Amino acid sequence: QVQVVESGGGLVQPGDSLRLSCAASGSMFRLKAMGWYRQAPGKQRELVASITSSSRTNYSDSVKGRFTISRDNAKNTVYLQMKSLKPEDTAVYYCNADYITTGWRTLDAWGQGTLVTVSS
Repeated sequence: QVQVVESGGGLVQPGDSLRLSCAASGSMFRLKAMGWYRQAPGKQRELVASITSSSRTNYSDSVKGRFTISRDNAKNTVYLQMKSLKPEDTAVYYCNADYITTGWRTLDAWGQGTLVTVSS
């Protein structure tokens, strides 16, 4: 079983920066892609950014140029650096990790989410 734990959310003002972290732990053979999703009140969960095990990245159009995803494979950790935050970035941010089990199955795990509120 793999656990995913996010941290770093909080209340910030428009234009501020914030960095989210997500650590995966537990029994697995290898981590594959990791990603950040968000869900705003009354809206569906959407992909924000993802990063492969070889650090290829993908971003939603709404965050390109403002958010940066990175990972530390030695720590099984992925980061989301968010800059120039806007009120519309307010959401619960979830981390997702794809991994290969010791039994060679490909599964994924979700974190519990961390709330980011952008408000003046």
